[in-house]
Amino acid sequence: MQRSRRHGWVRLALAGALGVLAAAPASAEPRHGLAVFGDLKYKPGFAHFDYVNPDAPKGGKLVTIGTQALDTFDSFNAVILKGDSAQGILELVYDSLMARATDEPDSMYGLLAESADVAADKRSVTFKLRPEAKFADGTPVTAEDCAFSFTALKTKGHPMYGSLLRNVQTAIALDTHTIRYTFAGDELRDLPEVVASMPVLPKAFYDVHPLEETWLHPPLGSGPYKIGAYNQGTSVSFVRRPDYWAKDLNVMRGRYNFDEIRYDYFRLRTAGVQALKAGSIDLREEFTSKEWATGYDIPAVREKRLLMATLADHNPTGTQGYWINTRRAKFADPRVRLALGNAFDFEWANKNLFFNAYKRTHSYFENSTLKASGAPSAEELALLEPFRATLPPEVFDSAYVPAVSDGSGSDRKMMAESARLLTLAGYVLKDGKRVMPNGQPFDIEFLISDPSSTRILGGFVANLEHLGVTVTVRQVDEAQYLRRSKSFDYDIVGSRFSMQMIPGAELKNFFGSEAAASEGSFNLSGIKDPVIDALITTVATAETREALQIAGRTLDRALRAGYYWVPNWYKGTHTIAYWDKFDAPAKAPLYATGILDTWWYDRDKAAKLVTN
Repeated sequence: MQRSRRHGWVRLALAGALGVLAAAPASAEPRHGLAVFGDLKYKPGFAHFDYVNPDAPKGGKLVTIGTQALDTFDSFNAVILKGDSAQGILELVYDSLMARATDEPDSMYGLLAESADVAADKRSVTFKLRPEAKFADGTPVTAEDCAFSFTALKTKGHPMYGSLLRNVQTAIALDTHTIRYTFAGDELRDLPEVVASMPVLPKAFYDVHPLEETWLHPPLGSGPYKIGAYNQGTSVSFVRRPDYWAKDLNVMRGRYNFDEIRYDYFRLRTAGVQALKAGSIDLREEFTSKEWATGYDIPAVREKRLLMATLADHNPTGTQGYWINTRRAKFADPRVRLALGNAFDFEWANKNLFFNAYKRTHSYFENSTLKASGAPSAEELALLEPFRATLPPEVFDSAYVPAVSDGSGSDRKMMAESARLLTLAGYVLKDGKRVMPNGQPFDIEFLISDPSSTRILGGFVANLEHLGVTVTVRQVDEAQYLRRSKSFDYDIVGSRFSMQMIPGAELKNFFGSEAAASEGSFNLSGIKDPVIDALITTVATAETREALQIAGRTLDRALRAGYYWVPNWYKGTHTIAYWDKFDAPAKAPLYATGILDTWWYDRDKAAKLVTN
């Protein structure tokens, strides 16, 4: 993990400040919002977002479940790699300079900042803060807090922040309410929105509570909620602030209506399901197709007191799969990785385990216009040709898609192809066991924390063992799982990442060479390829939506031809079970569920639940 270079940063900040004093950049017109490609839906002075009920009643409580990716917490410091932070802090406690509109793919509108002024040369952006913006203790949010937040996140925060802020050079407080960020390099397109979306931290609070340490002191923010009661590792409540400075602001009208939002944590997924059915929690998203298909046949559902809803998901579905750790020499040969992928029989799993609820994932940008299909277009070839000598030849053919099995669980043709690929790579059978070219056994460990993963892996493991591979499924507790994942201490790990609507510099944290060696990055497979790096840059610098789509498809082709993962499945919906005591706007946002920030507690419905 990279260490802070504080003194060098101070010199850089001072040099930047002198540059600002000497010659301010030429400005474009200040705007009430930002969009990557310049098309804002909402005009200046708009009353509220279209997907909210501006008159939604305030009150009530929503008890939900911590995400299945984390079943405990030991810290309220949500901006560092160390520790396991409680869910919801970044979304509920901290405000950012601008708020995202979730009915647009890439637009943000003024929250802490009333305007953004992007320089004509795109190398800086200046925000004017609202004088009324305050932290929960009543102190004003200032440009100095913004400058502190930038420095702290870039140098001491989670590596994700360092990656996103790499090309942001300085954050200079021009006066109490004016902050200017300057940029370097060529990847400028997304940087105004990157800095606009960062949490603004109160400098005074972090002078007392070191940002680089974990702690369970409730953090001070400027957002709509503050932390209330909590039980470490078990539950945490967020209490709505009646004195929230932005409660009547257009980007906040009709939003964050619950007086309390509580996350409960469960070590076992089944315990969370039973808590919902017993009424201990109000709502949970169901991620298990078997449970969704068979586990809710109970009186409360039949009587429509406990509701089952399927919400459309218009976001890119992302990259769920089994990620193969190429940092380990045994997975260096792409033929080996492809052989492993062929041994996974999705068609059998979908029918026998998932109740045919899913489609097979093909792309790193599934469910989006960046997904490659068929042969490359002329425009895609123009981007790929400079790398023909180093890219796999199949990149220039039809985009790789996983083989379709006969659904038997052990398709003979697919298994024969896997055996052939392994043998070509020098992984031969010896006494019924597959050995590597160095004569050592070819063994694989799947790292899991959820016991339900064992059921899903069963057929995959059986096929690998049929090929002579020695396989272990290692179940560990959540804390150990997170430690090992962050330090890339695994052979294969399952995970899902959702891509942005307008992907850009954050792709480096998923697939970039530098992230391969950065603890806590999302580059789970350890992809380290200068061609991938160059294609990511092409995506991040695309200046039109059409150019972005072409660049994204070329990156998708190159990644898929590397066989870095065994692609899993997707469904393009959210499956939600909740007790009938809530209401929602008639129009849902396109790119979010809207549950936490647009739903509200319905007292009449809740009263009926009690009397029934």
